Amino acid sequence: MDLGPAVQFARENHASVLVTIKKNGRPQLSNVSHSVADDGLIRVSITTDRVKYRNLQREPWAALHVTTASRYPWAVIEGPVTLSPVAADPHDETVEELVEYYRAVSGEHPDWDEYRAAMVADHRLVARITPEHSYGYTG
Repeated sequence: MDLGPAVQFARENHASVLVTIKKNGRPQLSNVSHSVADDGLIRVSITTDRVKYRNLQREPWAALHVTTASRYPWAVIEGPVTLSPVAADPHDETVEELVEYYRAVSGEHPDWDEYRAAMVADHRLVARITPEHSYGYTG
């Protein structure tokens, strides 16, 4: 599967499984939601207290398995990962990026001030996957 159609499939379907690499070299999988922005980067909101964060700090690479409710069309996109700074202020760049991520996945939030405060309290950040390789079948 070519990278372009795989990224387009990911843009249209937000349910996915993020695969990172554990210390022992084995995969660690997490159900996540993701977004694909106009820059082509795939974004996942994560927190600093999860294993995927520590895995990505140590090994900045991930695969994302994207599917639909029927689970038949699917795409896997692999690539290097960059991590944003951890959200430290309700109006910092990381929180702005998390707002864009939320809008892409879920639309408008009923209380943006509450959302922004929660991003800081949760120690959230954005994992950005740069698509380099893909495979799958989207029919």
